[in-house]
Amino acid sequence: MKCPYCYSSSNKVVDKRESDDKRITRRRRQCLKCTKRFTTFERVETIDLLVVKKDGRREHFDRNKLRSGIVKSCEKRPVPAEVIESTLDKIETDLRRLTGNEIHSKKLGDLVMKHLKKVDEVAYIRFASVYRQFTDLNDFEKELASLTNNLRARKASTTKN
Repeated sequence: MKCPYCYSSSNKVVDKRESDDKRITRRRRQCLKCTKRFTTFERVETIDLLVVKKDGRREHFDRNKLRSGIVKSCEKRPVPAEVIESTLDKIETDLRRLTGNEIHSKKLGDLVMKHLKKVDEVAYIRFASVYRQFTDLNDFEKELASLTNNLRARKASTTKN
């Protein structure tokens, strides 16, 4: 690892921390030549995942593209950046558990909606409206009714226990 200041290869690790999910290791390093400190992150390299689009095209899975869609859905909502990153990590973990290296865009969208529903219901509706291509108010009403019924069922089951 080269120092970003003087490009020396001599450095030492002064602190090491793992993320909550143990997938990323953060190392604080100090250059032995110029004594400046810098941070590095280590993540396991994963296999390439292809997303199969509706029209049959295949493109590489892009975490940043997924992040962008989720951030847009969560815009002006009380959803911290850490929660968005954690949600992305969970989605990516679910994707990696699938057999094969291809996933259909429909399955990816369903997976995102499943996780967004737990994070923020408004963000979930926003994402669903784009993903499912809502065309009118009836589409929103159906999805809201489904969401409301699920919420009532969960509340009923927790009050029984």
